[in-house]
Amino acid sequence: MELWLLNHLSTFTLGVVVVGGIVVLAVLGSALTRRYHPATAEGGHNEMVGVVLSMFGAIYGVILAFVIVNLWTQLQSAESVIATEATAAAQIVRDAQAFPPGPRTEVQTAVGSYVHAVVEQQWPLMRDGSGDYGRTSPKLEAVYHALRGYEPTTGTEQTFYEQAVTNLDQVVAQRRARITQSHQQLPVLLQVLVFGGAVVILPLTFLYGIRSRRIQLLFVGSVAALIGFSLLLVVVLDRPFSGDLSVSPQPFKDGALAVFWTDPQTVATGP
Repeated sequence: MELWLLNHLSTFTLGVVVVGGIVVLAVLGSALTRRYHPATAEGGHNEMVGVVLSMFGAIYGVILAFVIVNLWTQLQSAESVIATEATAAAQIVRDAQAFPPGPRTEVQTAVGSYVHAVVEQQWPLMRDGSGDYGRTSPKLEAVYHALRGYEPTTGTEQTFYEQAVTNLDQVVAQRRARITQSHQQLPVLLQVLVFGGAVVILPLTFLYGIRSRRIQLLFVGSVAALIGFSLLLVVVLDRPFSGDLSVSPQPFKDGALAVFWTDPQTVATGP
């Protein structure tokens, strides 16, 4: 459900649904509480409710801060992994420039096919929370095959060949990290704490009595909006490859890899 919402609704629309929905429910709950239990408006239990709200609010705030910072770090880590993988692939293309025409074309064509498979086949799967290794494994094996089939004959070729193999190993390592991150999500226990905490705190605000109905609804609505925005951040950041704020595959289209997108024939014939 979460992935469907992220992939089919814009962040703005999702914000309206999440934040607006929580605010409406909170205000409605406060109004009903005030109507059926008018004594709460007198504030007879404000001292006790205030202490409980302060204690729960502090604990909940720490949990939210921890979760949001952790998810933001996870998003930045995913961006770093993508950039590193794309850079290593681009370096293979540049290293292959030192090879004779035949091996150079074979290596660069294999890299181009791999890049297209990542962006066009594997990326949509990662948006859905899956990172099927099989989509890119044959393409990656083709790059290994192209390098194994070439025997350097000069010192320069040997140096660039060794560098290309090192960069290919880096591509493999970062690919595994990228696919692993596409499966990750907030642990169930933290989900219970984050969303369950909101369910506990919001009803407590209904019990904090304020004589003015308008001011009480404003108080409850403000707390609900703050919690709603926090939950929206959790939902949006929980999946680094889904939604409007997801990691972009653009690094696979920049630099030395841009030739595979500006000229479709490059994938088949090499640069």
